[in-house]
Amino acid sequence: MKKGDHLFLVDGSGYIFRAYHALPPLNRKSDGLPTSAVLGFCNMVWKLVQDARNTDVGTAPTHFAVIFDYSAKTFRNELYAEYKANRSAPPDDLIPQFGLIREATRAFDLPCIEMEGFEADDLIATYARLACEVGGDTTIVSSDKDLMQLVGPTVKMYDPMKDRRIGIPEVIEKWGVPPEKMIDLQAMTGDSVDNVPGIPGIGPKTAAQLLDIYGDLDTLLARAGEIKQEKRRENIIANADKARISRELVRLKDDVPVTEGLEAFGLQPPHGPKLIAFLKAMEFTTLTRRVAEATGTDAAEVEAASVKVDMADLHGPDVGAGALSSLEGEMAAKPPEGLASEGTAATSSTAATTPSGGFAATSPSRGEATPAALSALRAQQAASSKVDQKAYACIRDLATLQQWIAEARAAGVLAFRVEATSLDPMRAELVGVSLALGPNRAAYVPLAHKSGDDLLASGPISDQIPVREALAALAPLLTDPSVMKVGHNLKYDWFVLHRHGIDMAPCDDTMLLSYVTDGGSGGGHDLASLADKWLGLDVIPFKDLVGSGKKLVSFDFVAIERATVYSTEGVDIALRLWTLLKPRLVAKGLVSVYERLERPLVPVLARMEERGILVDRQMLSRLSGEFAQRAAALEEAVYQAAGERFTTGSPKQLGDILFGKMGIPGGSKTKSGQWSTTAQLLEELAAEGYELPRRIVDWRQLTKLKSTYTDALPEYIHPETRRLHTSYALASTPTGRISSSEPNLQNIPIRTAEGRRIRTAFIADKGNKLVSADYSQIELRVLAHIADIPQLRQAFADGVDIHAMTASEMFGVPVEGMPSEIRRRAKAINFGIIYGISAFGLANQLSIERSEAGDYIKKYFERFPGIRDYMDSRKQMARDKGYVETIFGRRIHYPEIRSSNPSVRSFNERASINAPIQGSAADIIRRAMIRMEDALRQAGLSARMLLQVHDELIFETAIEEVEATLPVVQQVMENSAMPAVSLAVPLRVDARAADNWDEAH
Repeated sequence: MKKGDHLFLVDGSGYIFRAYHALPPLNRKSDGLPTSAVLGFCNMVWKLVQDARNTDVGTAPTHFAVIFDYSAKTFRNELYAEYKANRSAPPDDLIPQFGLIREATRAFDLPCIEMEGFEADDLIATYARLACEVGGDTTIVSSDKDLMQLVGPTVKMYDPMKDRRIGIPEVIEKWGVPPEKMIDLQAMTGDSVDNVPGIPGIGPKTAAQLLDIYGDLDTLLARAGEIKQEKRRENIIANADKARISRELVRLKDDVPVTEGLEAFGLQPPHGPKLIAFLKAMEFTTLTRRVAEATGTDAAEVEAASVKVDMADLHGPDVGAGALSSLEGEMAAKPPEGLASEGTAATSSTAATTPSGGFAATSPSRGEATPAALSALRAQQAASSKVDQKAYACIRDLATLQQWIAEARAAGVLAFRVEATSLDPMRAELVGVSLALGPNRAAYVPLAHKSGDDLLASGPISDQIPVREALAALAPLLTDPSVMKVGHNLKYDWFVLHRHGIDMAPCDDTMLLSYVTDGGSGGGHDLASLADKWLGLDVIPFKDLVGSGKKLVSFDFVAIERATVYSTEGVDIALRLWTLLKPRLVAKGLVSVYERLERPLVPVLARMEERGILVDRQMLSRLSGEFAQRAAALEEAVYQAAGERFTTGSPKQLGDILFGKMGIPGGSKTKSGQWSTTAQLLEELAAEGYELPRRIVDWRQLTKLKSTYTDALPEYIHPETRRLHTSYALASTPTGRISSSEPNLQNIPIRTAEGRRIRTAFIADKGNKLVSADYSQIELRVLAHIADIPQLRQAFADGVDIHAMTASEMFGVPVEGMPSEIRRRAKAINFGIIYGISAFGLANQLSIERSEAGDYIKKYFERFPGIRDYMDSRKQMARDKGYVETIFGRRIHYPEIRSSNPSVRSFNERASINAPIQGSAADIIRRAMIRMEDALRQAGLSARMLLQVHDELIFETAIEEVEATLPVVQQVMENSAMPAVSLAVPLRVDARAADNWDEAH
């Protein structure tokens, strides 16, 4: 390895960790050998190697190695006998896969590195140092925080699961300290999973604050007597030795006497026959095909290798199952972030084909699937899910299309999909459509493909059905109530067809079926993820057809032959998924959630997106000008406070002035020698009364508003409608909340004067008013209902000030003439309890001592004991069932609530408390949106629903209809829970009309 080379170091043990929990239990058909972890590992390595060669991960490696742990015993056990003493033995079905994974690594022609007495992290640290010494760069493929201490100018991390690169700024953002202080931070916080003691009671945030003040652990321990908080001071002094030993346990050893040098890590293309022989031996059919295509190898000519695993050869003669890698031993108890064991959520279901080749779904059995049932299910699916691309048809004449339409009508179900020139349905021109009637029984109908390299030189291709003729033939089928139309993410398809005058119905969306049955359980709901999870199939990536960057083309320039394979494969897979996922609604008792809250919302959201909202471009321009002037004035104030002019946006120059020239305490330097100027630090300094940090904070906030909103929003204004057409995403949040993007209209600030001024640019069209209808304290009302709190129920029934009532109950202060500060504290507790706020969090929010905040929370639970009961019951439900429910029955899964990692477990517990409340509130507004259009129509009103922003709906209505519209909107929203749920507290909606969004709110 030489200067300029790039080394990839894969945390192999971490990959095993993720792979084991990413898939349900799988077994080799020939002998029942467990293989799920091996399959997951091979898929991940293959994708990483291919993406790295294509620079999809940001750079191309010249050198590559996979690093594994060797055994549970390392030099750290000599330092601290209890190190990792709590680790359990690995699951029985994982033990035989350790050796197979090493063999898989070698089949990929990748170095497989491990060393007795050292952890994989130590080897990674050593090789990263060696690469740096010869002038090379290193990418560590992992998301493990233990490795973040290695990040620096030449060392980065890459998390392939999130496609996220981790450099110095990302470490600081996540932990509040630069990489070189991660050792001290971890020494203070400890790690219960690894049995690193740390200092009890010190979490990451507190540790970061202490390191900002004292610089490093040694200084902190030497000056611990200066700490004002008595308990914290005593705790640190009493546990100083534990902190020191913890530092040695978490510090990675970068001088391991490795036997393999960097020169052995040169990246070579995998030898196709060798890799395919291994994959065939493991019976990984899909991956074998993929590798064969990529390497140009004829898989049929390659015989399966003889694969056997000798644990003694791989781990040493004295290493048994109980002494396997400490990380590997943890896998059963701690699934990685974003992944869950499928066995916790899957049910047994089957799918068969009819004599005509269509699908016939059978009802699944209730209860959780056993590993054996899951293995049988996946084996059955794999056998029946072979995709034959050669069987797909291309329909180029109307007569053939009519034959397919007749067959679809007879079958009563078809999968349908549109292809268009843009992913934005407001700008999309129809290019083609696809239909599927059964496995490999699918066809593509090209409508508007072009030839040529560019628009000016292009022309229509002959032998295509004209768009109008095709849609005229398809419309009766697409609107036939006796034929179910199936698709994936159907809002887009419905929207494009709606613009052509076709309102497709009835419809089933496989994305929403997956979301309802498995929301929050891990894994995505996109077509590629579901095809891989349920069918073991790959889908053709969209970018493979249209390219990227300078080579990007719109879909009408894709060759018809390629478009046929891509689009028909998509509808084929969607129909296969439908036969598997639809019966699971019945098995899990979730039919009503899907039918009442998900499926009917698709056309509602599409119509809202099409309407958009009018925006005053000139007002945004004026605001940009004003913000620019104010930012300039703030810059002058910054220069005055600093005593000199400098680049305001330069963290380096700002740090030199704050901590170098002005000598403000609390500064810390990054590994590069630059002062840290994080937003959190500047906020803290501003709170302490320092003028320059305050000015900088104000300047940053204002310039962010300008760049994010007043400068950016005009770019989204549609040239023809003069409106913003946001896109609403279903299946995007665990709790059922709907998100907005392109642009995101749900995050426009409302608490600041500047944010409210941005909302004044959202206006009603001539002759109309905007109506804003907002639920009042809906989450507190839901809490009062679910937790059965008599005081809260009575307060809401009587219409009293809930925060004043809470303050009166807690502090014994009369509501009449109550000081605003007392009410503010009660309000903070009311809303904080919903989100599982801690004493630490409440103390920060109210700027009080932690002990005082703890007393407030304790008193709150004493006055409202039902809330504590509710919180405990939801955490227990999540532990017992793996999910919690909203009042409408929506399930939100928390598979990691039993994690052995305290921080992961605590997060899931807090989320399980909040999710039924937030999710119920989201379901309530969904029901209101679904009912709203019919209610307005029946009342003879022309009001149109435009936006949904959390607990608020925005309408546009004629001026003369405002007075009639307001009570209809309020009635629908306030009664939206009925009749499914009879709430114990009334819902209240505040509705106002005005010329712009700010005035209407």
